[in-house]
Amino acid sequence: MSLLLGLISFSVYASESTDDIIDKLNLALKNKEHYVRLKEERILNFKKIKSDGLTKEQEYNYNKTLYTEYQKFNSDSAILYVKKNLKIADELQDKDLSDLANLQLVTLYSSSGKYRESEAILKSIDKNKLSKSLLPNYYTSYREFFEHYAANSYSIHYLEQIQKYRDSLLMVLDQKSINYKINKIQHDIYHKKLAGAQKDLMNLLKNTKEADPQYAMITYLLGSIYERTHQLELRKKYYALSATADIKNANKDNASLQELALVFYEIEDVDMAYKLTQSAIEDALYCNVQFRTLLMSEVYSIINTVYLEKEAKRKTELQLYLICISLLSVFLIIAVIYVYKQMKKVSRIRGELYETSQKLAELNQDITETNNQLQERNAQLSESNHIKEEYIAHFFSLCSTYINKLENYRIILNKKATAKQFDEIYKMLKSTTLVDTELEELYKNFDIIFLNLYPTFVKDFNALLIKEEQVVLKQGELLNTELRIFALIRLGINDSVKIAAFLRYSLSTIYNYRTRARNKAAVSRNDFEEMVMKIGLITLKI
Repeated sequence: MSLLLGLISFSVYASESTDDIIDKLNLALKNKEHYVRLKEERILNFKKIKSDGLTKEQEYNYNKTLYTEYQKFNSDSAILYVKKNLKIADELQDKDLSDLANLQLVTLYSSSGKYRESEAILKSIDKNKLSKSLLPNYYTSYREFFEHYAANSYSIHYLEQIQKYRDSLLMVLDQKSINYKINKIQHDIYHKKLAGAQKDLMNLLKNTKEADPQYAMITYLLGSIYERTHQLELRKKYYALSATADIKNANKDNASLQELALVFYEIEDVDMAYKLTQSAIEDALYCNVQFRTLLMSEVYSIINTVYLEKEAKRKTELQLYLICISLLSVFLIIAVIYVYKQMKKVSRIRGELYETSQKLAELNQDITETNNQLQERNAQLSESNHIKEEYIAHFFSLCSTYINKLENYRIILNKKATAKQFDEIYKMLKSTTLVDTELEELYKNFDIIFLNLYPTFVKDFNALLIKEEQVVLKQGELLNTELRIFALIRLGINDSVKIAAFLRYSLSTIYNYRTRARNKAAVSRNDFEEMVMKIGLITLKI
């Protein structure tokens, strides 16, 4: 039978594991006060709708609604509104209303431990004079009276009385009502018809939402079936579902928390058992449900004892851990001091290394600068040597050419002198054509040799000038006068006097050319001639 019940339950709730349900329960316990506030707000909002013009019957129904809200939440408030209804019933002289209020008061008194008052009211009510509609309330009140009393003083007789009044209740209830079905299931459980009861509960559960008042009772009864069939996991699962529903509905008169606490106690989860027991006692005290408090007292004492023992053990372990931590802290402090000293030493060494590295960096910088200067000097020397080699070769070639020309000139003069052509000789000596031709030849050779050394000179020179002032050579020109001046400067001849003598210009003309070029510079005026000196610079290759 246990296997059959387990399979039926598994097929209905296989999608949600017990662990997930317990997680939801813990969340509900955490938000317990929130659900209480929601309940109080709902009651407060209902109280606000009361108007002064209510009839006695309307006021009775208004109080009856508040009794329903408070019945499982705060029994003292529920008693207050039932007593108000008793007064209204007396004023209206309505026996049915008075009987209904008295039957409600019976259950409230018995749950709060006022058994004598509850019993006195029950005995004062003549069942034969009750209207048929109140018979379910009458049998329910008797059944709950014995349930509450049995919690205080257990006896087989009381259990028999509970079943007797449940049987009577089943006789008068509408068989289609949920109340009938739940009482019928409880009757079957008592008579150990567990399979049928479990099946009926599962059918009810399919059509019941968690927010419905009957949801907690249905899942609680399922938990009690699995308790009888020793299915611990299912028992835990359905008691947890019931407890979660009770918490969310702010139902303080509940049994599922206590039963679930016993489950966790059995599986030796004392912390959870203690947590649930505490919550159950808080609910019972809040609602002033004395019979629940009595039921919890024994369970609480057992669980609390185990919990305190566990806490004592934890405290001992904690003290041991604290001693170990203290010792470790001492060692840690010593280690920190040692590390601090070492770090300080390392920091000092690092500082010294930093200073040394700074000095090395400065020395490297100096060496780099010196190397750059040496490279520049080597490049200049290499260029100078190249120029010297180039010009020496051309110099010897020109010298040889000029010697040949002088020899030819001497031969011509000698011939004319032999022929006594003195007028021709005087005419040749007076003419500047030869000098001009030789100068033109000299400048042409200079231009060719220079551009052979610096083929990009004209382009690079123009790059130093603003675009509008760049030099444009005539057709057939290699260099013009301005370019020759700066070509001589590029060769290291900076003296304007020497430049003037070479180019056969006045000193002021050379100054004017140089000044005009600086004024046209696209770069800094002061750096212009220095940058001209770097045109086509030959870099030294190591």
